[in-house]
Amino acid sequence: MPIIKLDAIDSTNDYLKQLAKEKWLENYTAVMALEQTKGRGQMGSEWVSESGKNLTISVLVKDVPQEMISIYDFNVAVALAAIGVLTMNGIVKVNVKWPNDIMADNKKVGGILIENSLKADGSFTSVVGFGLNLNQTDFEHLPQANSLTNITNKTYDLEEMALSFIKSLKLHLILFPERTDEAWAHYNNLLFKKDKPSAFEFPNGDRFMGIIKCVTRDGKLAVLLNDDSVEYYELKEVKLLY
Repeated sequence: MPIIKLDAIDSTNDYLKQLAKEKWLENYTAVMALEQTKGRGQMGSEWVSESGKNLTISVLVKDVPQEMISIYDFNVAVALAAIGVLTMNGIVKVNVKWPNDIMADNKKVGGILIENSLKADGSFTSVVGFGLNLNQTDFEHLPQANSLTNITNKTYDLEEMALSFIKSLKLHLILFPERTDEAWAHYNNLLFKKDKPSAFEFPNGDRFMGIIKCVTRDGKLAVLLNDDSVEYYELKEVKLLY
């Protein structure tokens, strides 16, 4: 599992995608950077990270056969792989905030950005970006964020955590086809604010109350509304507020 280490780059995902176009890369080739100047989160949001303090990594996963694991299955496997890194390091209260925020003690500690390239034979190649707040302690302007070191009072080695994520990702993808139902159930049990009244916002700014019930196998968020109906929302249709 080769790891390309950079001091600074605009985006590890963009760097790895371009590198994969230019040359053959081994499966699970990774790029990690001490500083990412244009890091992106889900739906184009900016990922802000203090230089040299946190894990910023992108991993190439090649030629995933869709008959064994769908794109939605893949997203779940990646989220569980990220959660696995936290639990292996003693973080107990962990959640996934739909679609791809990683939470610990009700605050955001990490985020995932998955970019897929579909192929004519039905397979897909993916670049999996993962940002994890490790040793940063100051979140004065990010009150909803936190880091592992703030939770555990430990200092983390970036390269060790990078290897831990790659191994966790590889393991979850290998095991997923045999444990699909179990993995989905685990993912849904980890959903942030599941079964709790929560506020949501539409892109136009309108808000409503609802209760998260699950994420469906085709990646939609099932929300129970006040009239006891259940609505299913696509990725960009609604945002959970907290």
